[in-house]
Amino acid sequence: MKARPDILWIVTTQWRAQACGYAGDPNARTPHLDALAAQSINYTQAVTPHPFGPFARAALLTGVPSPANGLRGYFDPLPRYVPGAVAVAGGKPPGRTIAHELGERGYDTGFLGKWHLAARDPEVSLVGEAHAKMIVPPADRGGFEFWEGFESGFLLNDPWLHGSQLEQPRKFAGYQSDVLCARAAEWLGRREAERVQAGPGGGRPWFCVVSLEAPHPPYDAPAAGVRPRDPGEIVLPANVSRGGEVEARARRELAGYYAHIEATDRAIGRLLADVDRAAARSGREPPHVVVTSVHGDMHGAHGLFRKGWPYEEAVRVLLLVRTAAPAAASAAAVSLADLAEMALAWADRTAFEVALVGGARISMPSVVALPHQCDRVWHGWRVSTRKLVLNPDGSPWLFFDLENDPGEAENLAGDPGWAREIAAWRDRIAAHPPRA
Repeated sequence: MKARPDILWIVTTQWRAQACGYAGDPNARTPHLDALAAQSINYTQAVTPHPFGPFARAALLTGVPSPANGLRGYFDPLPRYVPGAVAVAGGKPPGRTIAHELGERGYDTGFLGKWHLAARDPEVSLVGEAHAKMIVPPADRGGFEFWEGFESGFLLNDPWLHGSQLEQPRKFAGYQSDVLCARAAEWLGRREAERVQAGPGGGRPWFCVVSLEAPHPPYDAPAAGVRPRDPGEIVLPANVSRGGEVEARARRELAGYYAHIEATDRAIGRLLADVDRAAARSGREPPHVVVTSVHGDMHGAHGLFRKGWPYEEAVRVLLLVRTAAPAAASAAAVSLADLAEMALAWADRTAFEVALVGGARISMPSVVALPHQCDRVWHGWRVSTRKLVLNPDGSPWLFFDLENDPGEAENLAGDPGWAREIAAWRDRIAAHPPRA
C-alpha cells in the first residue's frame, strides 16, 4: 500500500489572494510562490470562512466554523479537547483538531508560529511583548505533539518563542518569517533523521503547520532587508478612491505590505527547498504542501481598511495545494474550513471532494471592537459569480454580480431586477445551514 504522505501547511496572515505575482498583481514580487503555483492546484476562488484571525484559525484547525467551534468573540480561546467528550460541533467534540485526527492515524504532528487561540487578557495591549511572551499551556496547544510558538503580539522581527523544548519564552533574533521557517526546517530535519535511522519504510509520516504573522501590520516594520516600495509607484485597484487620505494611506500601507510579502515569499521558498531536498535524499515523495492565509486586508478598497468585512479583499485568500496531481487552476468553492477534511483524505488515501454544495459560507460571528474593523455581524454565501451577504435578521445587506463586477462597485441588494435571484440565494443559504 502506498505510504501516507507528509503534509505541510504554511499559513500566513492578511495575505489576500490578489497580492501574488502569479495572480497578476504588478506590485507583488513572489517568485517562490509563483514557482509553487506552477506545480500546484491553484484554488482561485478560495475563501476564509471568517475574515478575522482567531475565528479563521479555529475553523482551519477543527474544520468547524465559528461560533460552533467555540469562538464567538475575539478573546475566546479554542476549547480544550477532552477525550470522550460528547460531540456537539460538526459531529466533533469541542476542541478536537486536525492534529488529534492525524495523530491517531500515526502522524508526528508539529506546530510552529503564531497561535492566536489562547485565552488572552483583553486589558493587555495586543501589540508588544505581553502577548508575545504569554505561555500557552500544553493542554491548550490543539493536540500537537510538538508545539513551538507564541500567542500573538505582532512582532514581525525578533519573535519570542516557547513550547515543547522551550519552557520559558526565548527571543530569537531575525525576521519572524525567517526564524519560524528555519525552526520548522530543523524540526522536520529531525523527523527525517529518525526515519533514516529506522530503515526503509520505517518511521512515521509527519504533519506540520508553520503559522506566519506576516504580512500583517505593522507594515512599516523592517522586512529582512527588503526595502518598502515607493508609495507613488504602487498600482492601486479601481475600487480605491483617488485624491484623498484613503489613497494616501493605502499607498503608505501597501508600500510596506509588499515588502513583507517579498520577504515572506523568500522565507517560504527556503523552507520548501529544504523539505524537498530532504525528501529527495531519503527517496521519499515530496510532502503535500498547502500555502494559504487566514484572511486578507481591505487596504482602502471601498474606503475601508483591515478585515472583518465581507468584500473580496478581506474574504478571498491565496490557496496553493501541491500534491502529485498535475498543476491546474480550480474555481471550486473551497474554504479554509475544508482543509482539515482534505488532509484527512490524504492520510486515509481517499479522494478529497469539496463538501459544500455550490458555494462557500462566509461570516463574522461577532463585532471585534478594534479600530477600522467591520462594524456588524453578518453571514453570507459566495460562488465565483455571485455573493450574497445577509444581516443577522436575514435581510440582504450586500449582493454582488462578481462575474461582471469583480470590484464590487454596485451593491444590488435593493435592486428589484435582482430580487428573484436574491431570494433564490437566500433559500440556498437556509437549505444548507452551517455544519454545527
